[in-house]
Amino acid sequence: MAAQVAPGERGATRIADRVVAKIAARAAREALAAVPADGAPPHATVSVSHDTARVRISLELDYPSDIGGQCGAVRRHVAQRVKALAGMDVPEVAVQVERLHSAQVRAAAQGRTR
Repeated sequence: MAAQVAPGERGATRIADRVVAKIAARAAREALAAVPADGAPPHATVSVSHDTARVRISLELDYPSDIGGQCGAVRRHVAQRVKALAGMDVPEVAVQVERLHSAQVRAAAQGRTR
């Protein structure tokens, strides 16, 4: 007679990289105070191996702002949310600031178009 396997130990669950990337991008948006008015929302790419995800976040920020503080908050929140929602360890979250948006430049541009 074969031993029965507990239901929680049967089969396997695989979460697609694109799903983890969506979780990471959403978490980055949550961590930021606001996405610049004319900026693109954060974008994530991931590399998943077993139960570990390495994440790269590309984002745009307002200028002037605490760039280091915002990037640190994004790293912490992304790692926490991916762990909570996907059950994956996140040893690395690389944040790349693609563009800075200046409120002064936006105001000057709006003044010229009026």
